[in-house]
Amino acid sequence: MPKHVRRLIFLLVGFAVVAVAARNYLADKSFYEYGHYRGNAVAEIARDKPKFQGTKFCKSCHAAQYAQWSKGVHDSANIGKFVKCEVCHGPGGSRDPEKNYINAATGPVHPKNLKLVIPNDTRALCTLCHEKMPSRPKQQAQIVVDDHAGTQQCTLCHDPHSPRTFVGALVAPVHPGDAAAGKSKVGACVSCHGNAGVSLGLPGPTLAGQSEAYLVEALAAYKTGKRNNALMKAMVANLSDSDIANVAAYYADLKCDVAPKAADQAAAARAAGALVCTNCHGANGISADHAAPNLAGLSKAYLASAIRSYASGERSHVVMYVLADAASDAEVEKIATYYARATCK
Repeated sequence: MPKHVRRLIFLLVGFAVVAVAARNYLADKSFYEYGHYRGNAVAEIARDKPKFQGTKFCKSCHAAQYAQWSKGVHDSANIGKFVKCEVCHGPGGSRDPEKNYINAATGPVHPKNLKLVIPNDTRALCTLCHEKMPSRPKQQAQIVVDDHAGTQQCTLCHDPHSPRTFVGALVAPVHPGDAAAGKSKVGACVSCHGNAGVSLGLPGPTLAGQSEAYLVEALAAYKTGKRNNALMKAMVANLSDSDIANVAAYYADLKCDVAPKAADQAAAARAAGALVCTNCHGANGISADHAAPNLAGLSKAYLASAIRSYASGERSHVVMYVLADAASDAEVEKIATYYARATCK
């Protein structure tokens, strides 16, 4: 056998011996146990961070948010709704961003060295559960995203820790005003708002049946200048807090009944570009929320003027500013026309 052939054979045998030795003594014992990877990697990944700490871990530092969450619909395990803090904010035992989020079985636990994520795109996050789909249970709130709020974030209106609570929402007064006492204070209001709080084309809006909490807030805003209207500021200048509560109670106690509309309410609202408004003000102009006024009985001119005053900042309200500022003149006219058709009787 030629010498160079023998040398080649010895070289190949040497490579084989090294390969076998490497396989048996250098490679991980669990390699190829389940496939072309280390079998132990599965258990290591399972033990690796991120690790969920549970809601009690968050409670110690975030008691206010925990209290909102624990009383809200997201903490309703009895009906299958149990959305914990870390579902939205990420795991409490998180990977270290300073180490490029490497897979490490050990590492800092929030809040020692890092903060949890605060979701920026709540529109994408909330709709994972609440976008309308035929297969979802009816008791789970569902929305058609584009019709519900367009491109606006959910947190513009909803408190993220208690979604059924609206941002800036008002609650009914603990001690309601005296409607009888309020009646004696509204003599100067009649010329703009009507005898029974229904303006019927008068310059001011209909006040009959409005939420008492909303009326208190609105009158106080005129008095402090938060709402910029010279006439209204003069009208409420001499009213005490008690007077304002009584006037609000009087108008809230009056009736503004709106005839039920046809089954195509949603289609009509969509055509008018008013679907986003119906979430707070109702499809028929009667609001189910203390913070939002009824729009039924308001004139087209008043409605259009009010929307534009929110856009200009003449009236201060973060949600209405965002929505009104995004509306074109044509859209404002369509929305005002839609709600002006709902009249009190």
